[in-house]
Amino acid sequence: MKTIDVRTGRPYQVLIGKGLLKDAGRLARPLVKGSRTVIVGDSNVMPLYREAAGESFREAGFEVTFWKFPAGEASKNPQVLLELLNHLARLRLTRSDSIVALGGGVTGDLTGLAASLYLRGIAFVQIPTSLLAMVDSSVGGKTAVNLEAGKNLMGAFYQPVLVVCDPACLDTLPADEMSNGWAEIIKYAGLRGEPLLSMLEGEVTETVLSEIIAECVGIKRDIVSADEFEAGCRALLNLGHTVGHAVERVTHYEVPHGRAVGIGMAVIYRGAAKAGICDAAALPILDRLLEKFGLTNLCPYDPAALFEAAHSDKKSAGKTITLILPETFGRCRAEKSPFSTLEKLIELGLNP
Repeated sequence: MKTIDVRTGRPYQVLIGKGLLKDAGRLARPLVKGSRTVIVGDSNVMPLYREAAGESFREAGFEVTFWKFPAGEASKNPQVLLELLNHLARLRLTRSDSIVALGGGVTGDLTGLAASLYLRGIAFVQIPTSLLAMVDSSVGGKTAVNLEAGKNLMGAFYQPVLVVCDPACLDTLPADEMSNGWAEIIKYAGLRGEPLLSMLEGEVTETVLSEIIAECVGIKRDIVSADEFEAGCRALLNLGHTVGHAVERVTHYEVPHGRAVGIGMAVIYRGAAKAGICDAAALPILDRLLEKFGLTNLCPYDPAALFEAAHSDKKSAGKTITLILPETFGRCRAEKSPFSTLEKLIELGLNP
């Protein structure tokens, strides 16, 4: 088992190891005062892991109930959030009780935000079951739901008490969902380069995959510990996300988050290279990785529609937006820029 300490205002550990799902309750027990917990999961994950997760927490002395919601990004909205909060209230959970996010990024975002709001904050445990959630969304305390005006506009920074990553859960993950996670992993390689880049370019065995997960969590741990509330360097984690979120919005979320981030990285790297910001040698590296892991570098969407969608990005501030600009593959910078710069980069980066 690999243990990574996340040093935020409320420190916690990320535990990574095959077979850890069966131990999740025992590992969480010392961190939660109350005896009741609600395990939250979507309609895809609950049939797969409800019993194993429930047994784990019951054996640790918890009284367990479950709450299931329809799978998909469409459920990440204020109405579903209110349904979950009302469910917790009907159960009369107390501030010493807890909830568990069992699933991917949507589940973690929804459950974490509910935990931050219910009784002004109760403990929650993250058990990510997707690659994307393991390497990215389960760590760092960003929780949110979407509004009609844009993605992740209603949220809070709220850290879990524990994250339990069991790579065995990836055995049931469809190839498309694995690709979503690989996009975020490529993002981390774009930020830090080695040793992650070499891991991705080599043969990805089961052992290497666990090392990749740990490396990504370690990178995010370092950034989040330095900037918990995204006042500075944490913005770098948004590489590819401004255009990626715009792609999600213009396709009405038919393009899932990870694949959209892959497209967003391709656009911003091409645009930055053509604008003389990024070393052109970074482009073939990114293209090879996107292709290897089932992603695309093509962005067949209207530039005006993308630009308009990007105006709703939460990284915007009045007439400016914080852009994450690649300089080489492995080094990026955050730069507050006028929206005209983003518009130019989108236009330059749409076509290979």
